[in-house]
Amino acid sequence: MDFQPFIPGLKPADPGPLSRFLPALEEGVISVWLSLQALPIDTAQGKPGSWLLDPFGFSPLLVLEAARSGYRVLVTVNNPVTRFLLETFAKPPPESEFIAALADLGALKKGDERLEHHFQSLYFTICENCKQQIQAHTFLWRKGETAPYARIYECKQCGDSGERIVTDEDIERAKKIASTDALHRSRAFERVVSLKDDDRFYAEEAIQHYLPRPLYVLTTIINRLDGLNLSPERKRALTALTLVACDAGNTLWAHPSERPRPKQLSTPGQFREHNVWMMLERGLSLWTGTGSTVPCEAWPKKIPESGGICIYEGRLKDLAHEVKKEIPIAAVICSVPRPNQAFWTLSALWAGWLWGQEAVEPYKNALRRRRYDWAWNATALHGTFNHLNKLLADGVPMFGLIAEPEPAFMTSAITAAQAAGFKLESVALRTEHDPVQVTWKSAQKIKAGNTNVETVRKAMREYLSARGEPAGYLHIHCAGLIVCEEANALKQPEHEFDEALRKTQSLFESALKDGKEFVHYSTGENVDTGMWGLDPSTAPPLREAHGSAHSIPAIFREDENNESLTDRVEVAIVTFLFLQKQNEAVYLEIETDLYPRFPGLLTPSKGMIYAVLNSYARKDGARWKLREEDLALARRAEMKNIFGTLETLGKRLNYQSQKIDEELMWKENNKTVRKFHVLASALVSRALENADEQTVIIIPGGRAALAAYKQERDPSLKARLKKYPLVKYRLLRNLLEVQMLTRETFEEQIASDPVEASTRQMMMF
Repeated sequence: MDFQPFIPGLKPADPGPLSRFLPALEEGVISVWLSLQALPIDTAQGKPGSWLLDPFGFSPLLVLEAARSGYRVLVTVNNPVTRFLLETFAKPPPESEFIAALADLGALKKGDERLEHHFQSLYFTICENCKQQIQAHTFLWRKGETAPYARIYECKQCGDSGERIVTDEDIERAKKIASTDALHRSRAFERVVSLKDDDRFYAEEAIQHYLPRPLYVLTTIINRLDGLNLSPERKRALTALTLVACDAGNTLWAHPSERPRPKQLSTPGQFREHNVWMMLERGLSLWTGTGSTVPCEAWPKKIPESGGICIYEGRLKDLAHEVKKEIPIAAVICSVPRPNQAFWTLSALWAGWLWGQEAVEPYKNALRRRRYDWAWNATALHGTFNHLNKLLADGVPMFGLIAEPEPAFMTSAITAAQAAGFKLESVALRTEHDPVQVTWKSAQKIKAGNTNVETVRKAMREYLSARGEPAGYLHIHCAGLIVCEEANALKQPEHEFDEALRKTQSLFESALKDGKEFVHYSTGENVDTGMWGLDPSTAPPLREAHGSAHSIPAIFREDENNESLTDRVEVAIVTFLFLQKQNEAVYLEIETDLYPRFPGLLTPSKGMIYAVLNSYARKDGARWKLREEDLALARRAEMKNIFGTLETLGKRLNYQSQKIDEELMWKENNKTVRKFHVLASALVSRALENADEQTVIIIPGGRAALAAYKQERDPSLKARLKKYPLVKYRLLRNLLEVQMLTRETFEEQIASDPVEASTRQMMMF
């Protein structure tokens, strides 16, 4: 397998409306991948933009980025809410329309009162400090209780803010609104399903995740939407704001926010009730920062050859024949969907509230289904991949982003794609918090093969050997998936997906648990906890499996000096900065240089990169610049001074000193009593190669945090370093100032300077 580098992107400044339900993707990734494919977009030379296909329509922002890069994107969408998001992002109403739409709504009357003032009054509370009446931003609830227990506010009169216990008036106001709840709840049901509909029960159950107050506000707004005489553009703006309010009004907002991305329609034990009117106002900034307009039409209308979006509302299987006949697809792009019962059920509710029962009808299955397992996910993905492969020519690339990856999700997606005939070309994985970047190519149906536990174990061992340090289970799991995929062994034709997924997981568990060469750094017994590493005392040398028809190629990059990934990343970053003009670069330039050096499953994390940068460089605006003391001449001079300091200290303690390369030894009667390995870096593993009981490792103080970081992410390194003092330059300089230094106090001091300490410790005497 030819591993491709991870493509870095930028996190959006504001992820936009409903972002907690949409895949968290970085900007710029898809446009870079497309540029690497060299697909024609040169309309100035008479070449129309190539056609791309997104078969899932799971991420509106991914589709928009591709269209803004000059491509024509055909996207299938069967979720009415996702379609609305895509259309509105592509053609956002002007900011003035959003402002006017909210003003029109607020100016409507509720009795003798403006609707804006009426909604605001529902959230009135009393400032605990100045006793003025103000609006609460949020009320806090405990699941199952009939009144909130706290409120969060910011008083503009006196500046008091924060979380405060509710007042009796707050409780009474909540109970008064609840007394009319049945009427508003009934109206909310009827917008989604009819009274005689068999799915009424599911709609009622879903609406239980709305408290009386926000449900009253939402039903009032929705009822007024139908009666307002607005222009189409202004009505679309008001609908967009109301959609934000629909999400703000449910009980899935945990407090504190331990579940920022809910997957199940389940009210947490403590949750927030937002001020819905304030959230409507906040929706202005969410929608008006969505970027430039992109041509966007519904299938089968035409879009410009210079790029745009064509939306097919429905499933790919209904479109496949027409696409193959009329549209040459040059590449497939997608964010691979993972099950989200919360979003899919709420989407059915919101579609009914905003557009009526007809909009819900094609999406009713989302109301009925309560649980989605990984076998269901694999089956659903396989259905789409299967239709997709039939309409593509052989060799068409498909770039998939798998957001919020976990082992079962990766197995589900890669198994489904292989069973549909797609061949895995590359996997680039940074961390479990980043989308995995996967490339497939369309092909004919692939004949199923076989693998065994030894083959999988060898692949995992090769990966850990190439990494040179322990890894989390997701990386180990992906190494196993890749070798199984290369052998076409993820699913046999006679197996259903649930059995195929179970067999794969069982194979991986056996490979790890029964493999004596692996060490599990974890307090739990499950294979997916903690980290996995190689035991150098028991791991056999790497060798090819004998008698296998599918012998494993060298799928993971080997490193001749066998240094850890973190050490190699440290060297690469510092070398890159040394070679730059004025020894400085912006972060994205560093990532762009670094990732091709460490492709596939070896991609260094942002945390690793920042740990190195913070150790060697200072940030000046957007640029990272090597510190003056870390330039080559300065470091060599400082190391020379440290060796001089060690010689001086040795002489005061009546030792003879001998220097060989980067080591200085203290001797007594021609016998070595202390061996000091002096480093300018945090490459402590190098010092450990020939370390013995006399070894002390000396590092600059600026490397202490980086050395501590390496130990925290590498339990094997931490265990090895416990045997040897790790001392900063600064301590040696301080010891020069101690008048009554003895051998005993010296030993006490070098044991009292842990690398984790960020501040200077006081001398012990």
